[in-house]
Amino acid sequence: MAGRSRANAARIGRQLRDALADLLDQRTPFGRLAATHVVMTAGDTLLTISLAGSLFFSISPQAARGKVFLYLVLTVAPFVVVSPLLGPFIDRSRGARRLLVVVSAAIRVVVCLVMAGNLHSLLLFPLAFVMLVCSKIYLVTKGALVPLVAEAAPRPDGNEDHEEMATLNARLGLLASLAGFLSSLPAIAVLKLLGGPWVLRLDALVFVAATVAGLRLPMRRSPRPRPGPEAATPSAPEEEDAWARPGPLAALGARFNTHPEVTLARSAMSFLKALVGFLTFEIAFGLRRMHAETGWFGLVLAASVAGALVGVLLVPRLRRSMSEPALLASALWLAAGAGVMAAFAHLLAAQAFMAFLIGLAAAAGKPAFDALVQRHLPPAEQGRAFARFETWFQLWWVCGALVPVIATLPLMSGDIIIAAVAAAGALSYLTGRRAARLRMTGTGD
Repeated sequence: MAGRSRANAARIGRQLRDALADLLDQRTPFGRLAATHVVMTAGDTLLTISLAGSLFFSISPQAARGKVFLYLVLTVAPFVVVSPLLGPFIDRSRGARRLLVVVSAAIRVVVCLVMAGNLHSLLLFPLAFVMLVCSKIYLVTKGALVPLVAEAAPRPDGNEDHEEMATLNARLGLLASLAGFLSSLPAIAVLKLLGGPWVLRLDALVFVAATVAGLRLPMRRSPRPRPGPEAATPSAPEEEDAWARPGPLAALGARFNTHPEVTLARSAMSFLKALVGFLTFEIAFGLRRMHAETGWFGLVLAASVAGALVGVLLVPRLRRSMSEPALLASALWLAAGAGVMAAFAHLLAAQAFMAFLIGLAAAAGKPAFDALVQRHLPPAEQGRAFARFETWFQLWWVCGALVPVIATLPLMSGDIIIAAVAAAGALSYLTGRRAARLRMTGTGD
């Protein structure tokens, strides 16, 4: 047992070293994307902390509900712009991806400085809307950039390794979690000592760095040797790539040609996103109703961040023995078990542990989903695809978050809801995949 623990610790250490090595090696396209992602994540973290200080903790719970409700509605609105307009632009223009990253960062430099002087006025909400639009632009663009930088990376055999997509996505998630955690420490200190406006001024400097980092991203796909016939065989486990062949939807065109595996994975990831949104505000309002010490808020936040770190660390190892669909199903079952545990424990510490487990589940599921999209959809469709998917996920996150904002639920009731929704999501995903497989193989009649 001790030997296995040491081996696991060694693997985690190697994954951390590999992720940091990617970040520090700025000669490679993936290293440049990693650096950009780290700085962008730090900027988003500082923005979240500054807004939390003005929208939630500085006012009464009842007043907070109204402001949080308005903010949640605003988080969906940016996708009305991003999804229909920017998705096709990303796919059609070679330099669009780098351009969008740079523009989204540069705009946020200016908006941060303006927000710093209007943090407690009604102008805050339209400014926050602009910040959210820019954030979603980057989020969509980053998903379409991963295959580009992966193809630009050298492979020993000269062929593209689709299996590496989940690992690359997980490394970006790991670096983002580390960046979010490390940047939150000075942000909280500045918030306590100087106030929210100075957090935003610091954030402006972070987005200046993000603008510079974005300028170093690759503009176009690097030429790669054309794979031979032997390289056409999918590298994923055979049982999970049975749908990689052209299906009956292919004739309908790019707009409708969403792979069944991706469609079903989207449903699983939607449940996870809704659970994260629900958990965030259920615990936040629950702790405020209980007049819990501020330290409990910090503990829950730290537990969620730690869970996300563990989740992205586990993805490369789990991917050696599990397919991406199996990872998504396992993430949902883990969330269901976490809800059951917290419901029967009746302890605040159990709520923090549930936040850890659900953070782990969501963090492990997202790289798996991204890898499925990057594998099964053509590069020319991925900008639009990620725009649509991120719109969908944000809508589910907001729907989950709105429930505890609108309704007052005891923590135990919220835990039961989490367990029930996660279990329903897992069952729906597994039965959906089975039914789809039977239809594809013609054995369902």
